[in-house]
Amino acid sequence: MNLNKKAHIIFLVAIGLMATSCTYDQILEEQIIVTEPVLFSSDVVPIFNASCNMAGCHNGGIAPDLRLENAYNALISGNYVNTENPADSELYLWMIGSGGRLQMPPSGTNAANSAAILAWIQQGALNN
Repeated sequence: MNLNKKAHIIFLVAIGLMATSCTYDQILEEQIIVTEPVLFSSDVVPIFNASCNMAGCHNGGIAPDLRLENAYNALISGNYVNTENPADSELYLWMIGSGGRLQMPPSGTNAANSAAILAWIQQGALNN
């Protein structure tokens, strides 16, 4: 084996070792715990109004209608909330983009909104 071939093999082995030793940290969404009561009309609906109720989205088309007058009934009758296991609620899972779901809204949500929705569901998903 000539010197050039040996150098090439050593180079490839070194690259392979470096590639297998590379790691990265997954960036997880900040966890926010909401301890205050979350009210549907004053806390949840404003999230929908700011992020979901645009033309072509959740304003009376195919997707659940999330405008104030229809939102609660649409979420409950559509089984989008699960008060027995809030973290498995469709509404929450869509907001965090879990299980292969597209994250809603497509522009991205924030940890505070997701935490508020989860807390509302944990608190019984009341129409208050």
